[in-house]
Amino acid sequence: MNAAMRRYWSQYKWSNILQMVRNMKRHPKRNAELFRDKLVVITGATAGIGYHTARKYAAMGASIIMVNRNPEKSERVRGDIVEEFGVPIEYVVADLALLKDIQRAGQYLLSLEKPIDVMIHNAGAYLESRKETSDGLEANFAIHYLCPLILTRMLMPKYRRDRTGRILFVSSEAYRFAAWGLDFEDLQWQRRRYSGVKAYGAAKLAQILCMHVLAKDLASYGVTINAMHPGVVRTESGKANSRFYQFYKRNIIDKFSGSPEISAEALYYLGSSADLAHASDLFFHLTTQEELTPPAQDLEAADALWKKTGELLCEKGVRS
Repeated sequence: MNAAMRRYWSQYKWSNILQMVRNMKRHPKRNAELFRDKLVVITGATAGIGYHTARKYAAMGASIIMVNRNPEKSERVRGDIVEEFGVPIEYVVADLALLKDIQRAGQYLLSLEKPIDVMIHNAGAYLESRKETSDGLEANFAIHYLCPLILTRMLMPKYRRDRTGRILFVSSEAYRFAAWGLDFEDLQWQRRRYSGVKAYGAAKLAQILCMHVLAKDLASYGVTINAMHPGVVRTESGKANSRFYQFYKRNIIDKFSGSPEISAEALYYLGSSADLAHASDLFFHLTTQEELTPPAQDLEAADALWKKTGELLCEKGVRS
């Protein structure tokens, strides 16, 4: 048994697993209150969960800013939502796997005069094989962890000024695949044999750990930050993977998955419900609060990750 297993083994309990299984059968809570004159920012909003979440908030009267990679899809989604719901909607074109694009999007959001009432970090990917970005970063690590971290840090002056806002990470129960925590000597899978599931889970675990640190800074500004599992729903993730994976996803995974509208309902509740006005640093399975696994509650690991990340971003010339 290695050191990581010894660290967490005694802390695991079956009730945590059973709770997750029970929560898989629950429907999300719903909020019927309108969200007029509020501003919502959603990353990755041209398809799947992000698209349906944009539609949900627009239907309830919110203004929307999308941060997307594809300009043609962004324009089409913008036109459809404006035509159907008549709310202000715009988009920023940015590849959120790239540090320069993340920072450019962050600078634009920082310049907004209107408060960001809800910031939803939804952009994501699932990769069977290891891929590096042009910055030399493992793609899962960049998209799921570094992107929301950098954007949140960049927006701190705005949150300090506006004194309002909710931040939501679209996380995943897949963080549980990092059952023994993060490998701080190989955060980007350069030394170990790459596993798509484990790398995805590790990136989501890193996202949750950074949430704990960010929550402390945001609390003094009246801003909340939470993570949620969006349910087992159909998305377009994995399109860059092998033909076998795409066949398996289309014919097995998607057939047993629900509509991403389920996730949109949950994200609307988490972002708008008065019941959660002061709830922060929590993990939700859709809208049900859920206890995290031992590695995801490890504040020492969160601090170590924060330090490692700071060193990495400094090496890359990123100041957030």
